[in-house]
Amino acid sequence: MRDGFVKVAVVSPEVRVANVDFNVEHAVEGVRWAASEGAKVVSLTELCLCAYTVEDLLRQPILLEAAERGLARFARETADCDCLAIVGLPVALSGNLFNVAAFVAHGEVLGLVPKRNIPTYNEFYEGRHFTPGPLDVSLVRFAGEDDVPFGAAQVFRCEELPELVVGAEICEDLWVPDPPSIGLAQAGCTVICNLSASNALVGKADYRRSLVVGQSARLIAGYLYGSAGWGESTDDLVFSAHDLIAENGRLLAEAKPFGSGRAISEIDVAMLRAERLRMTTYETAPSPEAAGYLETTFSLTLGEATLTRSVEAHPFVPADTSELGQRSEDILNIQSMGLAKRLFHTGCTRAVIGISGGLDSTLALLVAVRAFDQLALDREGILAITMPGFGTSARTLENALGMARALGAKTREISIVAAVEQHFKDMGHDPSVHDTAYENAQARERTQLLMDIANEVGGLVVGTGDLSELALGWATYNGDHMSMYGVNAGVPKTLVRHLVRHEAELARLRATASEAKTPEADAELARVLLDVLDTPVSPELLPADASGAIAQRTEDLIGPYELHDFFLYHMLRMGHRPRKVYRLAKVAFDGAYDAQTILSWMRVFYQRFFSQQFKRSCLPDGPKVGSVALSPRGDLRLASDAVSALWLAEVDALKA
Repeated sequence: MRDGFVKVAVVSPEVRVANVDFNVEHAVEGVRWAASEGAKVVSLTELCLCAYTVEDLLRQPILLEAAERGLARFARETADCDCLAIVGLPVALSGNLFNVAAFVAHGEVLGLVPKRNIPTYNEFYEGRHFTPGPLDVSLVRFAGEDDVPFGAAQVFRCEELPELVVGAEICEDLWVPDPPSIGLAQAGCTVICNLSASNALVGKADYRRSLVVGQSARLIAGYLYGSAGWGESTDDLVFSAHDLIAENGRLLAEAKPFGSGRAISEIDVAMLRAERLRMTTYETAPSPEAAGYLETTFSLTLGEATLTRSVEAHPFVPADTSELGQRSEDILNIQSMGLAKRLFHTGCTRAVIGISGGLDSTLALLVAVRAFDQLALDREGILAITMPGFGTSARTLENALGMARALGAKTREISIVAAVEQHFKDMGHDPSVHDTAYENAQARERTQLLMDIANEVGGLVVGTGDLSELALGWATYNGDHMSMYGVNAGVPKTLVRHLVRHEAELARLRATASEAKTPEADAELARVLLDVLDTPVSPELLPADASGAIAQRTEDLIGPYELHDFFLYHMLRMGHRPRKVYRLAKVAFDGAYDAQTILSWMRVFYQRFFSQQFKRSCLPDGPKVGSVALSPRGDLRLASDAVSALWLAEVDALKA
């Protein structure tokens, strides 16, 4: 359970209708399997100790007594399993019959949580037998134990991991307008278990899945859903053992209908707690007792949960490639609308962009074209300026001019070599010394040209720097750091690539369409964009090598952007500490980077992230497109002199 990860399992045990001994045996077997896999929370199904479809046999005392004995046996036979198990059975108390989820740990029945909402519609006749469970908790004698808490207002907290707080609702409870899980979450539950007997119907599995995933997002919780399966009566219904594990809107594991009836994964309860702290509108009681809930503690052996859940190496990019096209359109629309509004507000019909033939300026130009089309402005109002310097390669220069022409923008080429050489003379700098001053003088000369030309034509300078560069401070202060509107400010480098590739594919499709208006231009645009994608990322501030190729590669200097984007997401969006980020990175990049490489660049990330905040404190405006943003006016309030010592110390400890 280190780093807040708790392995959990959902099991749909095989049952025989009214055969309690058989059902207990298979429930125990399911818990033992889950415990052997390291699961610390194991959720079973509704009424599984007698079977959900026993119907009027629930009126037979012999069955109810057997179920009570069955729970005692279940507790005894799972006593050596280091987990909290939740199992379903009928419980008769004071002349009423309740549909109950029993919490069991280390041989002890910790509590009985009754179903609150009893369906009596369509195929469901539970009201014929069951009484809705009370919210208030009382102590009862059951399964050979005295003072067992009974009532829906119960939560169960792990002593060793206080963030692990478990509650339960039963089947129909989830489907009502005001599910008990809402109150459980407000009382502090981070993991909700649903013991269900939801029957199989055409299309129901998709709805059930969306309901579970949506509830986990709404509650910022882990949600374990287990549905009855093999062995239930098929007189009129079929049960498919559809098991689901969701976390904060993400489906982590699923036993598909009519499958194994077993699902296992890990819930990150530390992340859930941090996410709730971040959401100021997420209100919880200071304690379960303050919310009117009884808290019972249980003990587990601490250990490291082996991660089986997927960890995306590129968290800013949809894992499902079928979503990438629509996601790209959404982002491009956000960017272009942001720029269009700024142009409209300022009355500008001209935009000035410095184009280098690299990824970021390419994306900015593509966005500007969309914005001009949206405003019905002539694309010749876009002035695409390329400013070759000491390190500009023929490849990037040709690509920059080629894409601008293909898009119908007006182009202009201005060499900065003479101006920068004069600047070196003025400041007394030896041009053979390729230091920071040598590089930054070029970036500032380019920005000065763009700003002055924008004033000359009455235009607006469109910034090209992306989110990853801002996070690392990989920009020249008052150079490429500055613009009048930064369209890429919310787009990380790993996503920039996909957006450019998306535009290349659109251009290719336009070129081959039967009704193509400018097939040659679109074909050329597609070709250039694909070549831009194949060009090494470089600021091109140092002279080319002997063969004329790019000598300065950004990722050789500051590290792979895919690692930095991973670090950025998990630090800012998820609130993870370096130790946890490192652990996740090892899983995500297994086979791509070794441990020491990850740690080496992680140190660079934290050091640069903190030291470069002063550049972000005065960023130009730009649109937020995702859940991570660095605007000092929006998502990130950070002192420019905040100290990175805590984060670097943990990284160094990991390296040691």
